[in-house]
Amino acid sequence: MEKKGLKNYIIFVWLFIYGSFSGFIYENLLMLFRGHWALRQGLIYGPLIPVYGVGLIVFYLFARKVNIDKNTNFKKLLIIFLIASFLGGLVEYIFSFLQEKIWGTVSWNYSYMKFNFNGRTSLSMAALWGLLFIVFCLLIYPQLKKHKHLIDLKTVQILSIIVSIMLIFDCSISIAATYRQKERKENIEASNILETYLDKHYTDEYLDRIYNNAKEVNSK
Repeated sequence: MEKKGLKNYIIFVWLFIYGSFSGFIYENLLMLFRGHWALRQGLIYGPLIPVYGVGLIVFYLFARKVNIDKNTNFKKLLIIFLIASFLGGLVEYIFSFLQEKIWGTVSWNYSYMKFNFNGRTSLSMAALWGLLFIVFCLLIYPQLKKHKHLIDLKTVQILSIIVSIMLIFDCSISIAATYRQKERKENIEASNILETYLDKHYTDEYLDRIYNNAKEVNSK
């Protein structure tokens, strides 16, 4: 892997983890605030919700194209806010769409909100993404640039690769286990060693505890 490619890879790994973990904290604090506690997480192992991690990576890529600070004029800030709102809403929409089409479930539904888009996102949620982007640009992105030199440290590079391997495993086993659960519900028998292993170690009861907010839908 080229040096520049390795640097970008490391940045993406830690942005994904930071965003996914922040989303995990946000979702669970929201559940606590609403008074009906239920642990929310997006992967089997680890307190991570990937949609927020991907959203943060998109924000980072967009932040590199724009230049805003506390002195940015209102018109430019408004335009950037609108674009960021669209990007954040798009990420949320795509994740919801893929979850429904691949697994036949949805983990959030904004149909009760005004100006929602197929229940997958809404204007108010998109606006929240836009506000988060402004915060990211003013508070987090400058710190990323300031400490970017840390990526050159061999220890950081090795740690990042180890963490990314663990992350890839977590994502892969989460995808495989939940897809196999869908097949079980469709009465499809295990046809290989992997599917038998998934049936034994990732039962419906186990997965339903982890993905307790996933609701089955008729996506036909």
